[in-house]
Amino acid sequence: MDLRTVERLVSGEGWGLLQSLPPYDESSAMVLGERLRAAGFDADLVAAALTQSRLRAKAVDKFGTFAAGMMFTADGLEQATRLEVAARHAQRFRDAGVQQVWDLGCGIGSDAMALAGLDLTVTAVDADEVTAAIAGVNLRHWPAARTRVGQAEHTTLPTGEPARRAGAWLDPARRTPGVADLHGRTRRIFRLDQLSPSWETVRDVATRLPAVGAKLSPSFPHGSVPAGSEAQWTSYNGEVLECVVWWGTLVHQPGRSALVLTPDGRADLVRQSQCDPDVPWAESLDRLGEWLYEPDRAVIRAGLTGALTAATGGAELDSGVGYVAAARMVEVPWAKRFRISDALPLNVKGLRALLRDRGVGRLTIKKRGVSVEPEQLRRQLRLHGDVEATIVLTRVQGRQVVLIVHPA
Repeated sequence: MDLRTVERLVSGEGWGLLQSLPPYDESSAMVLGERLRAAGFDADLVAAALTQSRLRAKAVDKFGTFAAGMMFTADGLEQATRLEVAARHAQRFRDAGVQQVWDLGCGIGSDAMALAGLDLTVTAVDADEVTAAIAGVNLRHWPAARTRVGQAEHTTLPTGEPARRAGAWLDPARRTPGVADLHGRTRRIFRLDQLSPSWETVRDVATRLPAVGAKLSPSFPHGSVPAGSEAQWTSYNGEVLECVVWWGTLVHQPGRSALVLTPDGRADLVRQSQCDPDVPWAESLDRLGEWLYEPDRAVIRAGLTGALTAATGGAELDSGVGYVAAARMVEVPWAKRFRISDALPLNVKGLRALLRDRGVGRLTIKKRGVSVEPEQLRRQLRLHGDVEATIVLTRVQGRQVVLIVHPA
C-alpha cells in the first residue's frame, strides 16, 4: 500500500466504503469485490478496502472492538503490541510521572494509542511514510498525539528542564519487510545488530532521557541486559510476546522479571530476587518426587526457573529444560502441575508396550530439551485404544527420559 492509497481510504468515499463493509468473510470476498466494482467503485479502492477489512478481522484478537476503527499494514499488525500489554507499558510511564513520550519506531501506533489514552502527550515517529500515515489515522481521537516521518537516530529529543518529565518508547523493527517464513508471516530478526533503529541507538536514547523503554524479541540474551535496567519478558495466554528493557525511573527492580498475563485479566509477576541462588538439578530418574511443574514460557525465557524450585522445594530436571520435579504439591499460579505416575528412560519399544498394556490410544506429547519429533514418535508407537494419556519427553542428568503424567 502506498501513501496515495491511504489518503483515498481516509477520504469521504474511501472511509465510507470501508465502514460499510460487512464482517470479513474470505469465502465471499471475491463476490463482494465484484459487486462493489459493478456499483461504480474504483477497482484499486475496492481492493484496498477489502484488504483493510481482512486485516481488521485479524486484528480483533489484539485490539478487540478498537480494530473496527483502525487501519493496518500486514507487517505492522504482526509487530503491533496487543491492547492489554500496551496498556501496561503506558501505565508504567504514567506511574513514573512522565508527561511526554517520544515513540520512536511507532509502527501503526498501538503503544502510542495506549499512551495517549492515559492523557500523555505523544510524538509518534516512524521512518516509513505509509506506516506513519496509518499511525496518524489510528491516533486521530487524541489531539495531544501527533505523528512524524523520520528516523530515531535523527530525531531531536528534549534537553534540560523539558526533558525531566519526558520519556521515550522504542520498538525496533524485528522483521524483514517482504520476506515471509513458512507460515506466511514476515520473517523475524533475532540478532541485536540487525535491529532498526540499532541497539546502539536504543542505548544512546536511554542515556539522554530519564524514562526509556524498548520492546525487543523474546530471544533477547540475558547477557545483554544493561546494568541497572530491568528486562521483563511478557506472555499472554501462554505465548511469549516480548522482552521489554526498562531504564531510569521506569525500572521497578533491576534484573530480569517475567509477567504472565491471562485472557481473564490475571497478571502474575516473577522476579529474579525470588529465585534459588543455585538452581538444584534432579539427582536421578527414580528420585524425582510425585509432582512435575511446568512454568509459563515467559518464566523460562527470563531464566527464572529458580523461582519455581524455590516455591516448590523441587529440582529442575536438567539444565535449561524448565521442568521442575518435587515431592510437595504446591499451588503456583504461573506453572502447570502434573502427577508423575511413571518415569523411565526413553525407549520406543518399551514405551509402546507400556502404553498398549494400558489401552492408550490418544496421546498428548509434551517435550523440552530433546531432539525427538513428537509426530514421528506417535507413528512409531502405533497406539490403539480408548484411554487418553500425557507424556513428557525431556532430560534428566543429560539422558533422554519419558514421564507419564496426569494433569492436576
